[in-house]
Amino acid sequence: STPLDQISRYGGARQCRSMKVEYYSVDTKPVTVKLTAAWTAPDERSLSGDTPATLKISEARVFQRSTTVLVPSVKSSSGDPLVLYVTDSDASTVTVVAVNNTTDGNIAFVPSLPKGTLLVRMGRAAAELDVTTPQFETLPVKSHNYCQIFKAQIEQSTLMRAANKEVGWTFSDQEEVAIYDMRLGMERSFLFGTKARITDPDKKSEIFLTGGIWHQAGKDASYPKGKLTGADWLKVMSTAFTGHAGSARKILIAGTELIEQLSLLEGNNRVMLPGDVVSRWGLDFTEMHSKFGTLYVIHSEVLDSCGHAADGLIIDPEYLTKYVHVPFSATTLDLRKSGQRNTEAVVLTEVSCLVLRYPDAHVRVTAGA
Repeated sequence: STPLDQISRYGGARQCRSMKVEYYSVDTKPVTVKLTAAWTAPDERSLSGDTPATLKISEARVFQRSTTVLVPSVKSSSGDPLVLYVTDSDASTVTVVAVNNTTDGNIAFVPSLPKGTLLVRMGRAAAELDVTTPQFETLPVKSHNYCQIFKAQIEQSTLMRAANKEVGWTFSDQEEVAIYDMRLGMERSFLFGTKARITDPDKKSEIFLTGGIWHQAGKDASYPKGKLTGADWLKVMSTAFTGHAGSARKILIAGTELIEQLSLLEGNNRVMLPGDVVSRWGLDFTEMHSKFGTLYVIHSEVLDSCGHAADGLIIDPEYLTKYVHVPFSATTLDLRKSGQRNTEAVVLTEVSCLVLRYPDAHVRVTAGA
């Protein structure tokens, strides 16, 4: 019933010494950018020498001097896709010369490029005497989450404990039910909680609320609600396994309606092999295979109860980290001696949170129109 909590416990937790957990994520360098403004080529008859072009792009940090650039949608004079060479770059523009596009007089020039043209970063091309190249920095980005104090208290009165019962209901049975309910609550918070620090007006004390990993995931994918096909799901898997440095095996935690849709896929569809069941982290998963990677699929009614029956969350277990400020523990309270109640009580406590490193390795899957 609580797959996320179960997986996080099997993976081992990191100890933290504060209610506020700070961690770092590093994104990979982008491969593609788009032109934010059209480039108009000069009249070929007016060219007297190789002419550079200054292009406005969405992310100038992608290109440095000596980088080669592929423009897949534009054909050069040689008939091949256009290739450019970067001679300079600044905060919002990049200066390039054409590699394989020339006039009849063999003068290189950059042809006209419409706004939105895709530019693909390729390898650098250094000169013979070059010793260094412009540096590229990828600095870790600091994020934080709050540990939440999860508690459950179980009590049984002295008379209840001593009395004869028609049902063999013991204190251990009450503990089991309390732990089950506590873990369900933790599962909902770990998935959909909102990170916040609030003040309880009655207790006059600060309360920490943990942020759910649903909000931490860096990518989104959708499918047509009630009309899921193998082609639609293949696009979801493509989104999940491309564009980042994640692993080739990931976990899909799905609501009831999404599981129903996946189960109705044609039996001969190669995207899903419903007969493949594997056990990981003490849970049974159904495997879904594609050329992009493998998904371990498991049903979770927690998504149903939180209004996400048709949705799912794809997580990379390699980049799911649990931080614990106070490990799961049970404390026995003697409420009789303290004069509060004639009961035997046990308090269950854990102070923890979940974080997703490399956000783009995790995907929210939602049902579209």
